[in-house]
Amino acid sequence: MMSSTTTDSQDHATTPSGGGVGYFIGKYVFSRDHKIIGIQFLFSTLLWFLIGGLLALGIRWQLAWPWSNMPVIGNLLFSAEGGQISPEFYTMLFTMHATVMIFFVIIPILAGAFGNFLIPLMIGADDMAFPTLNMLSYWFMWPAFILIGMSFFTPPYGAGAGWTSYPPLSAVLGAAPGSESAQTLWLLGVTCVGISSMMGSVNYLTTILQMRAPGMTMFRLPLTIWGMFITAILQAFALPVLTAAGFMQLTDRMLGTGFFLPEGLIVNNSAMASGGGQPLLWQHLFWFYSHPAVYIMILPAMGMVSDIIATFSRKPIFGYKPMVYSISGIAGLGFIVWGHHMFVSGMNPVLGMTFMTATMMIALPSAVKVFNWLGTIWGGKVQFVTPMLFAISFVSMFIVGGLSGIFMAATPTDIFIHDTYFIVAHFHYVLFSGTAMAVFGAIYFWYPKMFGRLMNETAGKLHFFLTFIFMNGTFYPMHILGVVGFPRRLADPYHYETFAQLQPMNQFMSICAIGMVASQIIFAINIFYSMFRGPRVGRNPWKSNTLEWTAPSPPGHGNFDFQPIVYRGPYEYGSPEVDTDYYPQTQPPPEAESSGDGET
Repeated sequence: MMSSTTTDSQDHATTPSGGGVGYFIGKYVFSRDHKIIGIQFLFSTLLWFLIGGLLALGIRWQLAWPWSNMPVIGNLLFSAEGGQISPEFYTMLFTMHATVMIFFVIIPILAGAFGNFLIPLMIGADDMAFPTLNMLSYWFMWPAFILIGMSFFTPPYGAGAGWTSYPPLSAVLGAAPGSESAQTLWLLGVTCVGISSMMGSVNYLTTILQMRAPGMTMFRLPLTIWGMFITAILQAFALPVLTAAGFMQLTDRMLGTGFFLPEGLIVNNSAMASGGGQPLLWQHLFWFYSHPAVYIMILPAMGMVSDIIATFSRKPIFGYKPMVYSISGIAGLGFIVWGHHMFVSGMNPVLGMTFMTATMMIALPSAVKVFNWLGTIWGGKVQFVTPMLFAISFVSMFIVGGLSGIFMAATPTDIFIHDTYFIVAHFHYVLFSGTAMAVFGAIYFWYPKMFGRLMNETAGKLHFFLTFIFMNGTFYPMHILGVVGFPRRLADPYHYETFAQLQPMNQFMSICAIGMVASQIIFAINIFYSMFRGPRVGRNPWKSNTLEWTAPSPPGHGNFDFQPIVYRGPYEYGSPEVDTDYYPQTQPPPEAESSGDGET
């Protein structure tokens, strides 16, 4: 039987010693250890997070001060335009900003970084089911990084068909600046991301189903693992559709097929030789993946927030099984709502009503989750440490983003606000104000397990408050812009006189965006400084009861000293019977309780 508290991290068996460059490359570069791969994903995505943030600042500069010389870098980047952002470059900016943030930050940091690091530790396994496949899932990201990076510097302007890559603009060579080889590189890069994610999903599903510790039933899994499990199912079923559609678009561009090109298309005053396809087909295929992708980007975050809230409320999760069922319900409904992205495409009103109803229904399991989070916090001994602040912020921001989504689910309303900044406000509240805040909280929460040290609490709280204030200052006014019809994806919306009065609001938002990006300097310093100078911790600094906290900090090769045996559910907090106020999952129950199934 394993004790959860008897030994410290220093007495854990580590990876056999070695030396030289080969040892370093084998252990830290081409590692098959899930923990190292998780940390590789973490730092790779944080680097791309920086790139995506800088691209966002370029967009905000143009909207706040259009046709003005960018300070410092304007003449360097745009010497031909006198230091100004050209309309073509602006198109590249919003294309690549969304591409980087979605495909290279949010999805890989959730599924890649935290999925890899946490799944074996939280289910009591020594590694992933397929370690080599796991390694390849990370290294398949590098062709994607390289291809997308090359597209930045491919004349004339980089990929510029939007992150949705709608044909015919994206499917015709030379249709617009950025539609030539840069768009081809973009398609290949996104395809590599899809292959990487499919590798990961197969690994996660197999590991969770086949490698759980003795006693770890499905309803003893932490909600983080449930989020990862359902996400892996979404990836396994949705990604092949996007991958196939991407190959079809590549053949349209390079081989002259006509999957997405209509008959009689005129390009540069000459008729296209190919045709007979439907641009709308791409939209169906793209959104069949991309709306489940929304849940790929938030279900793991929901699970991690659940674990953080339970730990620092010192209470069991309010309604554990309803939380599991709501995650499953969100995933199931997520496959039948994609058409709400196409309400303005000429969709049959009857079909539109179907998608509208399904989209309204998805608010119900989401509301269950919010209610249960609030129920967990209510009456708890809440500890307002940095991870908890980010988790509570996630809940509040998810409410704002979710409620704005209800407006867009209604066809009559969506027709009015489609392609306005109301849409931009909605998905930024869900993905940045929601998911990214959960990611920050998860980094602060599991950092001691990753590196054996705590991050600085004062710097963490400063990072939270500055990010929270500037984030709302950046994104909340977008709702107001959207309601008055301010269009997205235009380099100069003030060309239309009716929008000229909105420039001061955009200037305020851009100043807040600069402050938000600058606030991340505190986070960057904290994460690297704490790695070497942060206070050392033992196995369980948060007094949490899930399995990863019974392993050393950081875990060595094989994760655990002994095979853990699970006797309890994942959220047995607030117990008056024990001084520590919690029961680890590895603590056997008294004899009187041993006859029960233990599922909570």
